[in-house]
This record gives sequence, C-alpha cells and structure tokens, in this order.
Amino acid sequence: MPMEAGSGSAGCSARTLAACVIGGIVLGASVLALHLAGPAAIPSLPPLDAVRRRFRRRRRPVRVYMDGCFDMMHYGHCNALRQARALGDELIVGVISDEEIKANKGPPVTPLHERMIMVRAVKWVDDIIPDAPYAITEEFMNKLFTEYDIDYIIHGDDPCLLPDGTDAYALAKKAGRYKQIKRTEGVSTTDIVGRMLLCVRERSSDAHNHSSLQRQFSSGHGQKVDDGGSGSGTRVSHFLPTSRRIVQFSNSRGPGPDSRIVYIDGAFDLFHAGHVEILRLARELGDFLLVGIHTDQTISSTRGRHRPIMNLHERSLSVLACRYVDEVIIGAPWDVSKDMITTFNISLVVHGTIAENMDFMEDDSNPYAVPKAVGIYRRLESPLDITTSTIIRRIVANHEAYQKRNEKKEASEKKYYESKSFVNGE
Repeated sequence: MPMEAGSGSAGCSARTLAACVIGGIVLGASVLALHLAGPAAIPSLPPLDAVRRRFRRRRRPVRVYMDGCFDMMHYGHCNALRQARALGDELIVGVISDEEIKANKGPPVTPLHERMIMVRAVKWVDDIIPDAPYAITEEFMNKLFTEYDIDYIIHGDDPCLLPDGTDAYALAKKAGRYKQIKRTEGVSTTDIVGRMLLCVRERSSDAHNHSSLQRQFSSGHGQKVDDGGSGSGTRVSHFLPTSRRIVQFSNSRGPGPDSRIVYIDGAFDLFHAGHVEILRLARELGDFLLVGIHTDQTISSTRGRHRPIMNLHERSLSVLACRYVDEVIIGAPWDVSKDMITTFNISLVVHGTIAENMDFMEDDSNPYAVPKAVGIYRRLESPLDITTSTIIRRIVANHEAYQKRNEKKEASEKKYYESKSFVNGE
C-alpha cells in the first residue's frame, strides 16, 4: 500500500530527536562524572611555550661539520663538501690553519686567506670556521656541539691519521656523532703537486732553473708515468668523468627571458682565489654568469705544450662548484663570435686585468674583437694578482719541501689504494 506523503519525513524527524536526547544525556553524565572526580581526572594540555619549543626542536636544521686543509682546492674537495651538505641542512666548514698544516703535513701551497676565499665560494658551504685545528680534540668537539650547534662531524672514507698514528676523528666516532662520505677518486692535492714535481725529478740538472722547470709542467700530454693507480706523482689523471657527476655539480635553473647574461672565459687551470674573485665581480654585473672554459688543445697552443695541468673535465667541475657561476660552456671557442653572442643572448663580455698572457689584446686576431665592436666588452680590475703561474712558482721555489711532503703522503695513498674496497656514496 503506497505511503502517504509526509509520513517518511515525520519518522525521520522523530529518530533525529531521539538521538539528540540520548546524546545529551550521555554528554551530561560524562561532565558530571568529571566534576565529581575532581581536577586530577581532567587531562591537562601542555603549555603553549612547551609546544613551540618542541616544534622548534623538530624544525631546527641539521648542521654538519667538515674540516680540511683545502690546499690547492680542486673538484675532489668540492665533491666532498657536496656530499657532506647532503647529510644535513647546513654545512659548516673548518679551514685548518697554516701552522697546523705545516706541523702535520708540511708547508701549504696556498695561505689561509686564499683557502678561505676558495671554501666560501663553494656553493654547498653555508659558513666557515677559520684556523680550525687539525685534530678533533675533546675541547674543540664540545665547542662544535655547544657553540656551533653541530649535529654530526663528517669525513671521507680515507683514513686521516695524526703524526702519532691515531685516528683524527676517534672522539667524534666514540661520541656517535660521526658520519662518513665516499672519497672522490682520481685527484688529490698530492696528485696535483706530484704532476708538477715529477718534472723536477726528471730534470734534476735544472733544479735551480725555475723558469725551465715552469715550462716543463705537464698534465698528461707528455710521457705517461704511472704508479699502480695511487694517483701520486703522476702526469696521468686518474679522473673518470661521468655525466652524473656533471649533473650533480650543475645548477638546475637557466636564465630568465629578461636576464642580463654576463660572459667570461679562460683556462681556469689550477682553480685558485684569483679566479674566484674575478668571477665574483663578473657575477655582480648581471643576473646570470656564463663561463667559457677553453679546451686542452687551445690552452696548449697559447701557453705551451705542457699546459694545462688539469684537464678540461677537471677544470669544468671546479668552476661549476663556484657559487658565482650559473652555467659553463665546456670547451668554449677562443674567439667570441657574433653567433655565440646571439645564441646565448650575451649582454656583456668581461675579462680581468690579470691573466697568464695579455699579449693577445694587442693582436689583430683579438678574441674579443666582436664584443668590442658592438660595445658590450668591459675590462675588470682583477682583485688579486694571482695566476696559475703564481701557484707553479710557489711549488718550484720550495720544491724540495713539497717533494718530501709528497713522498710521505704517497706511502699512505698507496696503502689506502691497496686496501681499498667499495664504499656506497656519490
């Protein structure tokens, strides 16, 4: 029999009313029970300040610390800093003092103020601590934890031993605040110095002829000399470039449609503080800094057959790690052409006043003739009077001390490679 209109809605209203009455009775009974039981039965919420403190603790960035000499800083150092930064939110870097390096390893090639410029310029570094000790003492470790809010101390998988043979990071490991990264194979300061010192050993009769020695430095274009894969004292670079490494070092963003793109080129061999400072000035002139890195062949033809010391891929990674650089051209042409200016939408081409050889500026085949003709060339006053030859002269002038240092280091390098096993990392 069909239901009469309105009877369904009436039944629904009755059920709703009954549910409300029962719910009210239950709620009233609960309130009465809590009232009779007293304040102790009422759960208390944490104070607002305590909640904020807990939230801040959860939100506090993880701060990691890594130290090093960073002498003649290269892409291996930069990759170590990149890996360390990936283990936290902020990377604090301790730059070891000249005195500590001399006492533990021998004389540094680059002084502290230059090494600080280099480390500050690495795009994965958030802050630095100058004059850091070579060994992590208990006092310094506690200072890191309390004053600098460091959560973990980072080092590579290669051993770091003090003169007495003890582990420099033993205390950090014991405290459970140590993390390890993978060493970057194929390069070390010992290797780079060794590439140059090898020439000294080969021409011992010219040991006092510094200009002759400087002309002999090689990066693998001459006779091949190997030492079983340790990478020490060799002209042969053991660096194995991969596309993944280049991606890891590259920036993810390109220039915007209205960006002012500044272009600077060069060899950037033995990447040093002079390079960093001129790149910093160049970047300040625009929104996007494009750096052209010349080929090994171009450098050899303009600076001698024993240059460059670092090959094209090694030099490219060092430049890419610099925070002032947005993009690089790997194997840039010697001449800045009109087509190149158009292709990359270059607004300004710059060059520093300090360089290995400025004679080309007077030649008919000036590589900057086109940007000069269209009025987009500017010469920048170089902040530091340092070139690749400056670094070479330092080593040549004190080559006996560096030879002794390298021989000592080569022994530990050889031991490391002989006992080397796979370590997961990137």
